Amino acid sequence: MKNPAMVLPDAMKGVRNLLKGVHQGGVPRRTLELVHLRASRINGCGACVHGGVASAKKAGESDARLHAVAVWREAPFFTDAERAAPALTEAAARIADRTGQAVPDAVWDEAAGRFDEDQLAALILMIATTDFFNRLDATVQEPAGPTWN
Repeated sequence: MKNPAMVLPDAMKGVRNLLKGVHQGGVPRRTLELVHLRASRINGCGACVHGGVASAKKAGESDARLHAVAVWREAPFFTDAERAAPALTEAAARIADRTGQAVPDAVWDEAAGRFDEDQLAALILMIATTDFFNRLDATVQEPAGPTWN
């Protein structure tokens, strides 16, 4: 089966509008791409990782930074804001792994210190939209590769 959001045209229209809003939130596109890629790797979505790398490269992302997304804490390539974004991503994407707060105060405070409310909204919506697509793709076993898009 194709991705369910592609089967029902009105569903994809809604997703496109959601992503349009995300991209109007003031977060640099490259940061949003890193968030998408980090969440997709956490969720094990090969199709979204493949598509995320292609999209990030279109946004001007370097191979060095793309290869380092999985180890963003140790890599010297990211700004403090770019580090706050994947930290928030990891906390939000791994809600089921937590007891207590989904997003620890320290992670939230770091993100809130780097991004304003519109930007935080964009980041959270990007994480949630990525999780949404990760689950759709995993359910229908969407293959990674040239058939993606």
